[in-house]
This record gives sequence, structure tokens and C-alpha cells, in this order.
Amino acid sequence: MAFESLTDKLQNVFKNLRGKGRLTEADVKAALKEVKMALLEADVNFKVVKQFVKAVEERAVGADVMNGLNPGQMVIKIVNEEMVSLMGSETTEIQFQPGKSITVIMMCGLQGAGKTTTAAKIAGKLKQKGKKSLLVACDVYRPAAIKQLQVNGEKQDVEVFSMGDQISPVDIAKAAFAHAEKNGHNVVILDTAGRLHIDEDMMKELAQIKDAVTVHQTLLVVDAMTGQDAVNVAKEFDEKVGLDGVVLSKMDGDSRGGAALSIKAVTGKPILYIGMGEKLSELEQFYPDRMASRILGMGDVLSLIDKAQANLDIDEDKSKEMASRMKKGAFDFDDYLESMKQMKKMGGLSSILGMMPGMGAKMGDIESMVDDKKLARMEAIVLSMTPAERKNPKLLNPSRKNRIARGCGQDISQVNRFVKQFEQSQKMMKQMPGMMGGKKGRGMFGGMGGGKFPF
Repeated sequence: MAFESLTDKLQNVFKNLRGKGRLTEADVKAALKEVKMALLEADVNFKVVKQFVKAVEERAVGADVMNGLNPGQMVIKIVNEEMVSLMGSETTEIQFQPGKSITVIMMCGLQGAGKTTTAAKIAGKLKQKGKKSLLVACDVYRPAAIKQLQVNGEKQDVEVFSMGDQISPVDIAKAAFAHAEKNGHNVVILDTAGRLHIDEDMMKELAQIKDAVTVHQTLLVVDAMTGQDAVNVAKEFDEKVGLDGVVLSKMDGDSRGGAALSIKAVTGKPILYIGMGEKLSELEQFYPDRMASRILGMGDVLSLIDKAQANLDIDEDKSKEMASRMKKGAFDFDDYLESMKQMKKMGGLSSILGMMPGMGAKMGDIESMVDDKKLARMEAIVLSMTPAERKNPKLLNPSRKNRIARGCGQDISQVNRFVKQFEQSQKMMKQMPGMMGGKKGRGMFGGMGGGKFPF
């Protein structure tokens, strides 16, 4: 997960600061030296790091901080605020044309950055906001690029405009705009061709498209895993084509986070979205303050709530009923399946826990504990039960367990272990109602209840 190493190192620095009753100027400088090293190792631009550390130090050694009741926490607060400022302070969204005017968005980037997938992700996100988008296949060079866009468009239930690979991208863009006018589309998203590296032909083609069609937003998709290269690519695209914003893809990968912390400071262009996975639903709005909280290990509960609202079809009455049963330790295997289903919609248990306060630095431990294959095996055990057995776990005698083991292709010992853990979870829920979220437990969190399912 992005920032894992940086978060871990910053957490250690802050732990030392919190342990001191009073801070000296030497304490602050020593801590910031470690912060500087952590940022450089995360592939943050050197000039950005230098300016960041200087800004923090100027504020942190002030009299108000040094003589305060809790100077350690004050320094952490300053680091958080400066990090938010570094990434842009305010959330930037796509600017749409007023009224019924068509907004044209041009997607650009190097090959392999995830541009075509990101175009479809944005179209799906805009559809949720009531926009009628038209995806346009302007990449006539890469094999299967058009087909990829068509498949993704179909998954998002968004129309894709294509004229094959024998027509110039400029003519395709013009024809697509005319098609959008006739068919009531209010957003046109141009998926342009990428290259293995920046070249003049590529830049010339993008400029020609801009001359032929009025482009209102030019978005660059960069691979977060490329670190400083992503920043250099953004800078060159902005100089030669002109950018309005950046989308960071593959933020769920093994990226060190340098691109997210450097792009705005180096190019002046805001990050609009971050791609958190390969699924078309895994695109998040970029919030500088929430990202800073994630990096500093403070969690990101607001994004977790947004994800729950966007992905979960919550039945209020059903949720309250489930929460009530769990408080009594009376939840069954159907409740377990429902919670598993909800967690999958939100990206899995590790994704959820990674947004919880204090969990950021422990993501390596979480991911090693959460085995997706093991979860799938446990789900197979439950699905091999009859409806009556799922409703009433007490029916599971040895002969029934043997039948379930055969049905899911697993050893009887695994079934016995799973059922035993489930029973222990029921007892734990009954004994610890305070962990259930009180009367407000509902939806995904009511389903999980803060307790410990047998994962």
C-alpha cells in the first residue's frame, strides 16, 4: 500500500516527540531531520522536502509551541497542516460548462499508466452525479485499446464512440463532439493515445485535437509507482500541452508516495483523483487533508464513510435488526455472508482497516493477517450449508459438518475450526455490547459490529 513505509517512519518520529514533556529546539531539529530522511526515501522531490522542513521548523520552534502544554502534539499538528498545504489545501473537482453546454475532457498520459481504465472510471463517477458521458476512442495505435474502452464502457453503462483505427484522432474527436450534440451528452471524454515515452509526435497530436475541439479540461494520468518520474512527466506535459489536473493511478500498489506529495508543489497542478485498484469503482476524489491524515497514520474515516455511502445499498430496518441480533449474540451465518458481501464492495477488510485511525502504520501486519483465499474458503463453507443451518448454527452436528466439508471440498477439521470460531465470536459479541456502536450501529458497521468475525 502507498505510503506504508513513510507512515511507519513518521509514526516512530512522532512517538518520540509525544514522549517528551518539554521540547528543546534541538529536539525539534532532530525530529525534522528524521522527517526529511523519511520524505526523501519516499521519493519526494528534494526541493519540496527542503521547503517543507524549513516551513515546519520556522513554526515549530516558535514560543507558542515550545512553551505550550503539549509541544509534541503541536509539532505533529504543524506537520499535518504543512503537508495539507503541500498537496493543495483545497479539493479540486472537474469544472463543467454551465447549462446544457458540453464539457470536453481530454485524457492523456504515457502508455501503461492506466489512462483508458481511468477514463472509464471517471465516466462512471460522473454518471453517479447525473452526467451523461460519451467515451471517445482516440487511441488508434495501441492494439486492443478501442476494444478495452468499449468493454469498460459497457461495464459502466456509458456509451463509447469509435470510428476504428484507420481514422485520425483529430477527425474522431470532431465527429464525437457532433454525435454528443445530437444525442444529448453533456460530457465528452477523449481517450487519447499514450506512448512509451514523451515524443514530439504525441504532443503535436494532442495540440491538434485541442485546436479542432474546444477542450475544457486536460487531465494527465500518471502512475504513482514511478515516483519522481511521474512528477517529471507532469511537468513536461504541462509545458507542452497545458494541464488542468492530474489523476494518480495505482495508488494501491507498492508506491512510496513521492508523486502525491510532489506534483502540486512542482507543477502547480492539482490532483483530482487517485486510483485505488483495478476495479472500475476504485477511483477516489483526492482530498489533501484526508491524504495527509492517512500518511501520518491518523486514518481517513471520512473517506471510509463516503465509500460506504457510494457502494452499499443499505436497508435501514434490516441494518438495525442485524445490529440488534449481534448485540444479543444471536447473529447467524446469513449475517456473516451479508457482512462479507458489504466488505467486498468496499475493497475488502484490509482496505477498510487501512482507513481506521492508528492502523496506517500496521498495514503490513494487517495484509499478512487478512488472507483473501482463506476468506473465500470460509465463504464456501457457509454457502455449502442449507438455509436452515445458516439460520440456526446449533443444527450443525458431526454428520452435517461432514456433508458441508464434502460440499465445499475442504477438510472436516477446517469446518470444525470455522464453526468453533464463529461460536466464540457470538459469545464475544454478547459480552461486549459496547463495541457494537450502541444504538447507532447500522449498515456495514452494524454488520461488522466492531467485533471479531472468524477471519
